[in-house]
Amino acid sequence: MMTVPVLAIVGYSNSGKTTLMEKLVAGLVAKGLRIATIKHSHHQPEMDTPGKDSWRHKQAGASTSLLVGPEKMLMVSDVDEALNPQLLAARLFADYDLVLVEGYASVAGPKIEVVRAERSQELRCNEGELVAVATDITDLKVSVPLFDMNDIESLIDFMLHWMKEEEGYS
Repeated sequence: MMTVPVLAIVGYSNSGKTTLMEKLVAGLVAKGLRIATIKHSHHQPEMDTPGKDSWRHKQAGASTSLLVGPEKMLMVSDVDEALNPQLLAARLFADYDLVLVEGYASVAGPKIEVVRAERSQELRCNEGELVAVATDITDLKVSVPLFDMNDIESLIDFMLHWMKEEEGYS
């Protein structure tokens, strides 16, 4: 069975992860790929509207509630433990081309780290976990491919090549 590739975009807070994610998603979608994203939060998210029917279903004890409209769907589900992005991708996004994850720096898996000079000139992750670094520092010394954080096309080309090399991806 083919597994969907999962790639985390990591870095220190305010390093530009979300901005990079937006550009990568737009560029990959423009190339015809079906992309899913997962955003890690350290806070408990509240995604339903208190008082609405779907919220009331959840409050009544449903473990999972789906709110489905003509073009969008919202799922609110209890979890017994923090779920890693690979497990989430396998359960929810098996028919996607790529799952991009924002955050989860401490979870094992391939990562692109964003390093912005204004925020930090040090890596957050061990280089062994990284497949690349996106940065605005021209002389950053790393042993993985280094990309200008504004050169989205080169980074996307690298990601497409990386996806082809991932086991089970065709």
